[in-house]
Amino acid sequence: MSNPGQDRRGAVLAICCMSMLIVGLDVTVLNVALPAIQDDFGASVSGAQWTIDAYTLVIACLLMLSGSMGDRLGRKRTFQAGLATFTIGSGLCSIAPGLGWLIAFRMVQAVGGSMLNPVAMSIVTNVFTEPKERARAIGWWGGVAGVSIAAGPLVGGLLVQAIDWRSVFWVNLPVGVAAIVLTQKFVPESKARHPRRIDPVGQALMILTLGLLVFGIIEAPNHGWGSSLILACFAGSLAGLVGLVLWESRHPEPLIDLRFFRSPPFSGAAIVSICAFISMGGFLFLNTLYLQEVRGYSALKAGVAILPMAALMMVFSPLSGRLIGHRGPRPSLVIGGTAVLAAGLVSALPAGEPTDLRLLVGYALLGTGLGWVNAAITNTAVSGMPREQAGVAAAVASTSRQLGSALGVAIIGSVIADHVTTVAPGPAFTAAQRVSWAIIAFCGLVALGVGGATTGAWGRRRAQANAAGMRIDATDPASAEESLPSLAS
Repeated sequence: MSNPGQDRRGAVLAICCMSMLIVGLDVTVLNVALPAIQDDFGASVSGAQWTIDAYTLVIACLLMLSGSMGDRLGRKRTFQAGLATFTIGSGLCSIAPGLGWLIAFRMVQAVGGSMLNPVAMSIVTNVFTEPKERARAIGWWGGVAGVSIAAGPLVGGLLVQAIDWRSVFWVNLPVGVAAIVLTQKFVPESKARHPRRIDPVGQALMILTLGLLVFGIIEAPNHGWGSSLILACFAGSLAGLVGLVLWESRHPEPLIDLRFFRSPPFSGAAIVSICAFISMGGFLFLNTLYLQEVRGYSALKAGVAILPMAALMMVFSPLSGRLIGHRGPRPSLVIGGTAVLAAGLVSALPAGEPTDLRLLVGYALLGTGLGWVNAAITNTAVSGMPREQAGVAAAVASTSRQLGSALGVAIIGSVIADHVTTVAPGPAFTAAQRVSWAIIAFCGLVALGVGGATTGAWGRRRAQANAAGMRIDATDPASAEESLPSLAS
């Protein structure tokens, strides 16, 4: 006989996983549609970059704020608002009359998306209070995240080829509406007992820092790397970063607690996360354009060609999780960093147009590396942290993932735009492709070196010392109940 309480918890988990699926799909599904969007709107390479980065950049900037809003205003209410905003944004994207409108509507989508993953995880951790049940629930959550990454290029290819690029947004409409209705019926309302105060100055400085950095990288090929506009963007980003560090170090309840970064495993996880997702975001942007515009693949065939990368990433993530449970994160980071490095070298070093076999090997190695690394990032970030700070630390790691994706599209897209004005077969694009893969190889090398160095005995000792200094007593408002639900996937 079924347990009503257990059935209700299962429904809550399913609803939260639905939100994870549509947000995750939208990170990858649009890549396959980029050539069709470029053809429809006459968009440049930078225009294609902004259709991706308008989404990932806004999510990266707002993840921490959205988690705090859910704790303060109510997680169910915030989750429903996020679903509604994301669904409306998806509908608007599907009818966008021009590229500028599409980019603006992608930002609307992202505002809603930023409310979904951190708040959904808050709901899950609030509903599944028993540790083993919570671990299983989070395991399902991680599995759905992997499915969304793996399915994105394939689903996008099917929809673009069968209908139109606008159809990639239609999928979100029935799922979003159903999730809103089911949330109202099954999801209980909850708030943190002592929610952290919102830090508007810190939030504004983060938006300024990341926004100017990504804008400068994307627009540099159009205006010149030494132009006054681009130099002003980079100077403004640096000034924003300095201001953010100074402000957050003095704020009693900062958006980002800078004491986290005194822990080598945490700092290392942030760097590895950015490098890994630069590789993934840059890879998807580069290869969806390459396969369709250079090799002449259909959208569906391009999605199928990318599937080995996504599928192996999904396969190795749970295996990495098991290894981490027995040996800690270091072996996974070393294996993953080595595989990403090898993928970049295999694809960058041989001159000339890559063969089908070399493409397959490069894609497979990259997916393998990202699968091993991804599972280790959150574990490494929270390693040695006080339990009551684990959720916030994981949310920062999740923000690093989104930032890495945005930077990957910006950097690789700018490499392409520096070599060609339109993507087409020829030595210019081949050179751009080799440079792009070399950047991916460098990211793998950094992930390997930093991951290995920060997760050894020295890193663990420093993390434990830092955790002791951050230990929060029972009277502090930032309790475990408030911090753990901030966990973002």
